[in-house]
Amino acid sequence: MAGQMWSETGKTGGEQVRLFPGPLLNERGELSQAGYATSLVKEYDRSRVRGGALRIKEWDYYLIYNDKYGVALTLDDNSYMGLVSISFLDFEKRTEHTTSPMTLFPMGKTGFPKSSASGDVFLDKKNMKMSFCHEGDKRILDGEIRRFENGLPIRVHFELTEEPEDSMVIATPFPEKKTAFYYNQKIIGMRACGRVEYAGHSYEFWPEDSFALLDWGRGVWTYENTWYWSAAMGVCGGEMFGFNLGYGFGDTSAATENMLFYKGKAHKLGQVLFLIPGEAEGKTDYMKPWKFTSSDGRLELKFTPILDRKSRTSVGVILSDQHQVFGHFDGEAVLDDGTKLPVVHMLGFAEKVRNKW
Repeated sequence: MAGQMWSETGKTGGEQVRLFPGPLLNERGELSQAGYATSLVKEYDRSRVRGGALRIKEWDYYLIYNDKYGVALTLDDNSYMGLVSISFLDFEKRTEHTTSPMTLFPMGKTGFPKSSASGDVFLDKKNMKMSFCHEGDKRILDGEIRRFENGLPIRVHFELTEEPEDSMVIATPFPEKKTAFYYNQKIIGMRACGRVEYAGHSYEFWPEDSFALLDWGRGVWTYENTWYWSAAMGVCGGEMFGFNLGYGFGDTSAATENMLFYKGKAHKLGQVLFLIPGEAEGKTDYMKPWKFTSSDGRLELKFTPILDRKSRTSVGVILSDQHQVFGHFDGEAVLDDGTKLPVVHMLGFAEKVRNKW
């Protein structure tokens, strides 16, 4: 998919559609509107979903990192199975470890809130517990897996602050099924303070150089999908800067999910291509430098990988093949007013994921 013609990757073909306030789904369980916004203007109501009780997917994914190490925290309720996941990433040693215990048939009982702006979610099982809570303007994240690696536990606690005013929000339909949809918010560039206790060490995160993002999603997907997603965040010229890039998932003809974020405000991009070495020839090499280019000429990046957080699961009709590659971005981004921002050795990630589930 990457490296093909713009028209093959969901080019919008003109002005992108802004979402207006109202219900996300109509009475038939179909998206009331496809498009993008910079906040959750559409109201998600699980009771309106008509795509099948076993197909509903709800998740919160947080990624917190600085230049030395990072943590990914995931809570999923995918109806027929749930997931608690913690990843510890060591960028200096170029190592990572992920443990993802599953639960069977949670069927919405995890209790995800209908918005990312309020409401809390908890899960406490025999070998794991995790909670994502709001406390005033803070997001409080706590997690523990008692047998994380070599029988040893991992415990994490974070407080996220300085949430930017704008975020990336997209409502995406699937042409194969009218009651399938993807409602997604990416909040890029929160400040993070916290601690990870793991393998006899304590890893500290301070808001001066530690950042966090939230990937908040609700939806009903079709069975087989491949997506590309990339994000980065940090300080540029003394100000918070970051971006969200992606494509390949559903029908993005109404709007892309590509945005720059500077001083908390969003700057909309057109289509962006991920040029991954060897992909066009079927010999993808994720650890060689990638390139990113936008159809509007406002983003040109080189991506130098340092760590591939990869996993592959194939059990019966279920397949998950994931490559989340961390590394450094260099290049240039152009804001809506024409201001050019140099991107210099900014840590972030780019991923390709193929799922059948």
